[in-house]
Amino acid sequence: MKIESRLAQIGSIKEPVTGAVSFPVYQSTAFRHPRLGESTGFDYARTKSPTRTVLEEAAAELESGDAGFACSSGMAALTTVFSLFSQGDHLLVSLDLYGGTYRLLEKIMSRFGVTASYVDTNDIDGLSELCTPATKAILIETPTNPLMMITDIERVCAWAKSKGLLTIVDNTLLTPFFQRPIELGADIIVHSATKYLGGHNDVLAGLIVTKGAELSAQMAFLHNSLGAVLGPQDSWLLMRGMKTLALRMERHQANATAIANWLLKHEAIEDVYYPALPHHPGHDVQSRQSSGNTGIFSFRLKNAAYIEPILRHIKLIAFAESLGGVESLMTYPAVQTHADIPLEIRQKIGVDDRLLRFSVGIEHADDLIADLAQAFEAARRELGEA
Repeated sequence: MKIESRLAQIGSIKEPVTGAVSFPVYQSTAFRHPRLGESTGFDYARTKSPTRTVLEEAAAELESGDAGFACSSGMAALTTVFSLFSQGDHLLVSLDLYGGTYRLLEKIMSRFGVTASYVDTNDIDGLSELCTPATKAILIETPTNPLMMITDIERVCAWAKSKGLLTIVDNTLLTPFFQRPIELGADIIVHSATKYLGGHNDVLAGLIVTKGAELSAQMAFLHNSLGAVLGPQDSWLLMRGMKTLALRMERHQANATAIANWLLKHEAIEDVYYPALPHHPGHDVQSRQSSGNTGIFSFRLKNAAYIEPILRHIKLIAFAESLGGVESLMTYPAVQTHADIPLEIRQKIGVDDRLLRFSVGIEHADDLIADLAQAFEAARRELGEA
Protein backbone atom coordinates (compact mmCIF):
# COMPACT_ATOMS: atom_id res chain seq x y z
CA MET A 1 0.00 0.00 0.00
CA LYS A 2 1.30 3.46 -0.89
CA ILE A 3 2.32 5.75 1.98
CA GLU A 4 -0.44 8.26 1.15
CA SER A 5 -3.05 5.58 1.82
CA ARG A 6 -1.33 4.35 4.97
CA LEU A 7 -1.24 7.88 6.37
CA ALA A 8 -4.89 8.57 5.61
CA GLN A 9 -5.94 5.30 7.26
CA ILE A 10 -4.08 5.74 10.57
CA GLY A 11 -6.34 4.34 13.30
CA SER A 12 -9.35 3.92 11.03
CA ILE A 13 -9.70 0.12 11.37
CA LYS A 14 -8.32 -0.27 14.89
CA GLU A 15 -11.52 -0.04 16.95
CA PRO A 16 -13.27 -3.44 16.60
CA VAL A 17 -16.24 -2.95 18.94
CA THR A 18 -17.91 0.13 17.46
CA GLY A 19 -16.07 0.39 14.15
CA ALA A 20 -15.24 4.05 14.85
CA VAL A 21 -13.34 5.47 11.88
CA SER A 22 -11.62 8.02 14.12
CA PHE A 23 -9.92 6.04 16.86
CA PRO A 24 -11.24 7.07 20.31
CA VAL A 25 -9.38 9.07 22.91
CA TYR A 26 -8.99 6.75 25.90
CA GLN A 27 -8.46 9.08 28.86
CA SER A 28 -8.19 6.27 31.42
CA THR A 29 -4.91 5.91 33.30
CA ALA A 30 -5.88 2.58 34.90
CA PHE A 31 -7.32 -0.59 33.34
CA ARG A 32 -9.26 -3.39 35.02
CA HIS A 33 -7.65 -6.85 35.20
CA PRO A 34 -10.04 -9.69 34.25
CA ARG A 35 -8.61 -11.80 37.11
CA LEU A 36 -5.36 -12.36 38.99
CA GLY A 37 -2.53 -12.93 36.57
CA GLU A 38 -4.48 -11.74 33.54
CA SER A 39 -4.35 -8.44 31.64
CA THR A 40 -6.13 -6.86 28.71
CA GLY A 41 -2.72 -5.73 27.53
CA PHE A 42 -3.20 -2.39 29.22
CA ASP A 43 -2.40 -1.92 32.91
CA TYR A 44 -1.24 1.66 33.49
CA ALA A 45 -1.22 4.48 30.97
CA ARG A 46 2.42 5.46 31.44
CA THR A 47 3.44 2.00 30.26
CA LYS A 48 0.85 1.60 27.52
CA SER A 49 -2.45 3.21 26.57
CA PRO A 50 -4.82 2.41 23.68
CA THR A 51 -4.74 5.74 21.82
CA ARG A 52 -0.98 6.12 22.15
CA THR A 53 -0.44 2.51 21.05
CA VAL A 54 -2.21 3.10 17.74
CA LEU A 55 -0.02 6.17 17.12
CA GLU A 56 3.16 4.30 18.04
CA GLU A 57 2.33 1.36 15.78
CA ALA A 58 1.66 3.76 12.89
CA ALA A 59 4.97 5.59 13.47
CA ALA A 60 6.95 2.34 13.46
CA GLU A 61 5.24 1.10 10.31
CA LEU A 62 5.73 4.38 8.43
CA GLU A 63 9.43 4.55 9.32
CA SER A 64 10.03 0.83 8.54
CA GLY A 65 10.97 0.22 12.18
CA ASP A 66 10.03 -2.42 14.73
CA ALA A 67 8.71 -0.25 17.58
CA GLY A 68 7.49 3.28 18.11
CA PHE A 69 7.44 5.43 21.25
CA ALA A 70 5.43 8.64 21.59
CA CYS A 71 6.91 11.25 23.92
CA SER A 72 5.74 14.52 25.42
CA SER A 73 8.02 16.59 23.14
CA GLY A 74 10.87 16.25 20.68
CA MET A 75 13.33 17.04 23.48
CA ALA A 76 11.72 14.34 25.64
CA ALA A 77 12.29 11.90 22.76
CA LEU A 78 15.97 12.86 22.56
CA THR A 79 16.37 12.66 26.34
CA THR A 80 14.92 9.15 26.27
CA VAL A 81 17.28 8.11 23.47
CA PHE A 82 20.32 9.66 25.19
CA SER A 83 19.44 7.66 28.32
CA LEU A 84 20.75 4.60 26.47
CA PHE A 85 24.22 5.93 27.29
CA SER A 86 26.24 5.83 30.49
CA GLN A 87 28.93 7.81 32.27
CA GLY A 88 32.04 7.96 30.10
CA ASP A 89 30.22 7.35 26.83
CA HIS A 90 30.91 9.61 23.86
CA LEU A 91 28.71 10.66 20.93
CA LEU A 92 29.47 12.05 17.48
CA VAL A 93 26.95 14.73 16.53
CA SER A 94 26.12 16.84 13.47
CA LEU A 95 27.99 20.15 13.50
CA ASP A 96 25.04 22.30 12.37
CA LEU A 97 22.74 21.30 15.20
CA TYR A 98 19.41 22.50 16.59
CA GLY A 99 20.19 24.67 19.62
CA GLY A 100 17.94 22.70 21.95
CA THR A 101 19.82 19.47 21.21
CA TYR A 102 23.14 21.23 21.85
CA ARG A 103 21.79 22.57 25.16
CA LEU A 104 20.61 19.09 26.21
CA LEU A 105 24.01 17.57 25.45
CA GLU A 106 26.21 20.31 26.88
CA LYS A 107 24.18 21.47 29.89
CA ILE A 108 22.48 18.26 31.03
CA MET A 109 23.95 15.06 29.58
CA SER A 110 27.46 16.32 30.32
CA ARG A 111 26.57 16.38 34.03
CA PHE A 112 26.06 12.61 33.80
CA GLY A 113 29.39 12.07 32.08
CA VAL A 114 28.13 11.72 28.49
CA THR A 115 30.25 13.82 26.11
CA ALA A 116 29.80 14.85 22.47
CA SER A 117 32.01 15.94 19.58
CA TYR A 118 30.52 18.04 16.79
CA VAL A 119 31.59 17.21 13.26
CA ASP A 120 30.58 17.41 9.62
CA THR A 121 28.91 14.00 9.44
CA ASN A 122 29.78 13.67 5.75
CA ASP A 123 33.48 13.77 6.64
CA ILE A 124 34.33 10.11 7.23
CA ASP A 125 37.96 10.97 7.98
CA GLY A 126 36.81 13.53 10.53
CA LEU A 127 34.44 11.01 12.10
CA SER A 128 37.17 8.40 12.27
CA GLU A 129 39.59 10.86 13.86
CA LEU A 130 37.11 11.74 16.61
CA CYS A 131 35.89 8.17 17.16
CA THR A 132 37.33 6.64 20.34
CA PRO A 133 36.75 3.38 22.26
CA ALA A 134 34.23 5.37 24.34
CA THR A 135 32.19 6.39 21.27
CA LYS A 136 28.81 4.64 21.24
CA ALA A 137 26.68 6.41 18.64
CA ILE A 138 26.39 9.07 15.96
CA LEU A 139 23.51 11.55 15.83
CA ILE A 140 22.71 12.92 12.39
CA GLU A 141 20.42 15.78 11.46
CA THR A 142 19.76 15.74 7.72
CA PRO A 143 18.86 18.24 6.48
CA THR A 144 20.32 20.23 9.35
CA ASN A 145 18.56 23.15 10.99
CA PRO A 146 19.02 25.91 9.86
CA LEU A 147 21.67 25.56 7.12
CA MET A 148 20.15 22.50 5.42
CA MET A 149 23.40 20.50 5.33
CA ILE A 150 22.88 17.03 3.86
CA THR A 151 24.46 13.82 5.14
CA ASP A 152 24.80 10.68 3.02
CA ILE A 153 22.86 8.47 5.43
CA GLU A 154 23.67 5.11 3.84
CA ARG A 155 27.42 5.87 3.72
CA VAL A 156 27.59 7.05 7.34
CA CYS A 157 25.45 4.16 8.60
CA ALA A 158 27.81 1.69 6.92
CA TRP A 159 30.79 3.42 8.57
CA ALA A 160 29.04 3.42 11.96
CA LYS A 161 28.24 -0.30 11.73
CA SER A 162 31.88 -1.04 10.93
CA LYS A 163 32.77 0.71 14.20
CA GLY A 164 30.00 -0.93 16.23
CA LEU A 165 28.14 2.37 16.71
CA LEU A 166 24.43 3.09 16.80
CA THR A 167 23.16 5.55 14.19
CA ILE A 168 20.46 7.98 15.33
CA VAL A 169 18.81 10.14 12.66
CA ASP A 170 16.63 13.16 13.35
CA ASN A 171 14.05 12.90 10.56
CA THR A 172 11.92 15.86 11.66
CA LEU A 173 12.38 18.01 8.56
CA LEU A 174 11.63 15.40 5.88
CA THR A 175 9.30 12.98 7.72
CA PRO A 176 8.81 9.37 6.55
CA PHE A 177 6.82 10.71 3.61
CA PHE A 178 10.03 11.90 1.95
CA GLN A 179 12.82 10.01 3.77
CA ARG A 180 13.08 6.71 5.70
CA PRO A 181 16.56 6.45 7.24
CA ILE A 182 16.03 2.98 8.72
CA GLU A 183 15.81 1.66 5.16
CA LEU A 184 19.28 3.20 4.65
CA GLY A 185 20.77 1.52 7.72
CA ALA A 186 19.84 3.73 10.69
CA ASP A 187 19.03 2.17 14.07
CA ILE A 188 16.96 4.91 15.70
CA ILE A 189 14.76 7.69 14.28
CA VAL A 190 13.68 10.70 16.32
CA HIS A 191 11.11 13.35 15.48
CA SER A 192 9.96 16.58 16.94
CA ALA A 193 6.43 15.53 16.00
CA THR A 194 5.30 19.04 16.97
CA LYS A 195 6.52 20.05 13.52
CA TYR A 196 5.47 18.45 10.21
CA LEU A 197 3.88 15.31 11.63
CA GLY A 198 1.42 17.29 13.77
CA GLY A 199 1.44 20.04 11.18
CA HIS A 200 -0.96 22.54 12.76
CA ASN A 201 1.03 24.26 15.54
CA ASP A 202 -1.38 22.83 18.10
CA VAL A 203 0.29 19.76 19.63
CA LEU A 204 3.62 19.28 21.41
CA ALA A 205 5.00 15.79 20.80
CA GLY A 206 8.03 13.66 20.01
CA LEU A 207 8.46 10.24 18.41
CA ILE A 208 11.13 7.55 18.55
CA VAL A 209 11.28 4.59 16.17
CA THR A 210 13.72 1.72 16.69
CA LYS A 211 14.93 -1.18 14.57
CA GLY A 212 15.81 -4.50 16.17
CA ALA A 213 14.24 -6.49 19.01
CA GLU A 214 16.95 -5.86 21.62
CA LEU A 215 17.16 -2.11 20.98
CA SER A 216 13.37 -1.84 20.95
CA ALA A 217 13.17 -3.60 24.32
CA GLN A 218 15.79 -1.24 25.78
CA MET A 219 13.85 1.76 24.51
CA ALA A 220 10.56 0.42 25.89
CA PHE A 221 12.19 0.12 29.33
CA LEU A 222 13.52 3.69 29.18
CA HIS A 223 10.25 5.11 27.82
CA ASN A 224 8.29 3.58 30.69
CA SER A 225 10.90 4.29 33.37
CA LEU A 226 11.49 7.94 32.47
CA GLY A 227 7.79 8.52 31.86
CA ALA A 228 7.95 11.40 29.39
CA VAL A 229 5.08 9.84 27.45
CA LEU A 230 2.46 11.47 25.25
CA GLY A 231 -1.05 11.83 26.66
CA PRO A 232 -4.11 10.40 24.89
CA GLN A 233 -5.56 13.71 23.65
CA ASP A 234 -2.23 14.77 22.16
CA SER A 235 -1.78 11.30 20.66
CA TRP A 236 -5.13 11.69 18.92
CA LEU A 237 -4.27 15.19 17.69
CA LEU A 238 -0.98 13.90 16.28
CA MET A 239 -2.70 11.04 14.47
CA ARG A 240 -5.23 13.45 13.01
CA GLY A 241 -2.42 15.68 11.76
CA MET A 242 -0.52 12.77 10.22
CA LYS A 243 -3.53 11.76 8.12
CA THR A 244 -2.93 14.80 5.88
CA LEU A 245 0.89 14.65 5.95
CA ALA A 246 1.20 13.65 2.29
CA LEU A 247 -0.90 16.55 1.05
CA ARG A 248 0.81 19.04 3.29
CA MET A 249 4.38 17.98 2.50
CA GLU A 250 3.73 18.23 -1.23
CA ARG A 251 2.36 21.76 -0.78
CA HIS A 252 5.16 22.80 1.62
CA GLN A 253 7.72 21.59 -0.91
CA ALA A 254 6.08 23.31 -3.88
CA ASN A 255 5.74 26.62 -2.03
CA ALA A 256 9.26 26.52 -0.62
CA THR A 257 10.77 25.79 -4.04
CA ALA A 258 8.90 28.68 -5.65
CA ILE A 259 9.84 31.15 -2.92
CA ALA A 260 13.47 30.02 -2.70
CA ASN A 261 13.87 30.61 -6.42
CA TRP A 262 12.26 34.06 -6.10
CA LEU A 263 14.61 34.99 -3.26
CA LEU A 264 17.67 33.87 -5.22
CA LYS A 265 16.96 36.64 -7.74
CA HIS A 266 16.39 39.36 -5.12
CA GLU A 267 19.09 42.03 -4.92
CA ALA A 268 19.10 41.98 -1.10
CA ILE A 269 19.87 38.26 -0.84
CA GLU A 270 23.38 36.79 -0.66
CA ASP A 271 22.34 33.11 -0.73
CA VAL A 272 19.50 30.67 -0.14
CA TYR A 273 20.04 27.34 1.64
CA TYR A 274 17.54 24.80 0.32
CA PRO A 275 18.35 21.24 -0.86
CA ALA A 276 15.95 21.45 -3.83
CA LEU A 277 18.15 24.10 -5.45
CA PRO A 278 20.71 22.57 -7.87
CA HIS A 279 23.58 24.66 -6.44
CA HIS A 280 22.96 23.50 -2.87
CA PRO A 281 25.78 21.36 -1.43
CA GLY A 282 24.41 17.84 -1.05
CA HIS A 283 21.66 18.36 -3.65
CA ASP A 284 22.60 15.13 -5.46
CA VAL A 285 22.76 13.11 -2.24
CA GLN A 286 19.41 14.49 -1.14
CA SER A 287 17.88 13.58 -4.50
CA ARG A 288 19.19 10.04 -4.18
CA GLN A 289 18.16 9.23 -0.61
CA SER A 290 14.90 11.19 -0.40
CA SER A 291 11.81 11.43 -2.59
CA GLY A 292 11.24 15.13 -1.96
CA ASN A 293 12.21 18.20 0.03
CA THR A 294 11.14 19.86 3.23
CA GLY A 295 9.21 23.12 3.47
CA ILE A 296 11.85 24.95 5.46
CA PHE A 297 14.90 26.82 4.23
CA SER A 298 17.21 29.63 5.30
CA PHE A 299 18.47 32.68 3.47
CA ARG A 300 21.27 35.14 4.13
CA LEU A 301 20.85 38.86 3.57
CA LYS A 302 23.66 41.06 2.29
CA ASN A 303 22.94 43.63 5.00
CA ALA A 304 22.10 42.71 8.62
CA ALA A 305 20.24 46.03 8.95
CA TYR A 306 17.41 44.49 6.91
CA ILE A 307 16.62 41.89 9.58
CA GLU A 308 14.66 43.98 12.09
CA PRO A 309 12.45 45.88 9.62
CA ILE A 310 11.69 42.73 7.61
CA LEU A 311 10.57 40.90 10.76
CA ARG A 312 8.50 43.92 11.79
CA HIS A 313 6.80 44.37 8.41
CA ILE A 314 5.85 40.80 7.44
CA LYS A 315 2.09 40.42 7.78
CA LEU A 316 0.89 37.09 6.42
CA ILE A 317 4.08 35.40 7.62
CA ALA A 318 4.39 35.31 11.42
CA PHE A 319 7.61 36.16 13.24
CA ALA A 320 7.64 33.12 15.54
CA GLU A 321 9.68 30.10 16.57
CA SER A 322 8.94 26.53 15.48
CA LEU A 323 8.35 25.16 12.00
CA GLY A 324 6.36 22.64 10.00
CA GLY A 325 2.86 24.00 10.51
CA VAL A 326 0.31 25.01 7.90
CA GLU A 327 0.97 28.66 8.77
CA SER A 328 4.19 30.29 7.52
CA LEU A 329 6.68 31.32 10.21
CA MET A 330 9.89 33.35 10.06
CA THR A 331 12.63 32.80 12.66
CA TYR A 332 15.90 34.57 13.48
CA PRO A 333 18.10 31.61 14.53
CA ALA A 334 20.93 33.65 16.06
CA VAL A 335 18.69 34.98 18.83
CA GLN A 336 15.96 32.35 18.93
CA THR A 337 16.47 28.66 18.11
CA HIS A 338 20.29 28.70 18.28
CA ALA A 339 20.93 31.21 21.07
CA ASP A 340 22.29 28.46 23.35
CA ILE A 341 25.09 27.64 20.91
CA PRO A 342 28.24 29.69 21.67
CA LEU A 343 28.86 32.62 19.34
CA GLU A 344 32.14 31.24 17.98
CA ILE A 345 30.45 27.96 16.98
CA ARG A 346 27.49 29.76 15.40
CA GLN A 347 29.82 31.96 13.38
CA LYS A 348 31.94 28.98 12.32
CA ILE A 349 28.97 27.15 10.82
CA GLY A 350 27.29 30.28 9.43
CA VAL A 351 24.42 31.00 11.84
CA ASP A 352 25.17 34.71 11.89
CA ASP A 353 23.25 37.98 12.25
CA ARG A 354 22.27 38.00 8.55
CA LEU A 355 20.52 34.61 8.49
CA LEU A 356 16.74 34.12 8.55
CA ARG A 357 14.90 30.79 8.60
CA PHE A 358 11.60 30.46 6.78
CA SER A 359 9.11 27.70 7.53
CA VAL A 360 6.89 27.89 4.46
CA GLY A 361 3.25 27.04 5.11
CA ILE A 362 0.49 25.92 2.79
CA GLU A 363 -0.84 29.37 1.90
CA HIS A 364 -0.73 30.36 -1.78
CA ALA A 365 2.87 30.92 -2.86
CA ASP A 366 1.97 34.18 -4.63
CA ASP A 367 0.61 35.65 -1.38
CA LEU A 368 3.73 34.66 0.53
CA ILE A 369 5.98 36.18 -2.13
CA ALA A 370 3.91 39.36 -2.08
CA ASP A 371 4.29 39.57 1.70
CA LEU A 372 8.05 39.15 1.44
CA ALA A 373 8.23 41.72 -1.35
CA GLN A 374 6.40 44.39 0.64
CA ALA A 375 8.50 43.69 3.75
CA PHE A 376 11.73 43.99 1.74
CA GLU A 377 10.49 47.21 0.17
CA ALA A 378 9.53 48.64 3.57
CA ALA A 379 13.03 47.79 4.86
CA ARG A 380 14.60 49.55 1.86
CA ARG A 381 12.57 52.70 2.52
CA GLU A 382 13.49 52.77 6.20
CA LEU A 383 17.17 52.36 5.37
CA GLY A 384 17.01 55.12 2.76
CA GLU A 385 17.73 52.81 -0.17
CA ALA A 386 14.41 53.29 -1.97
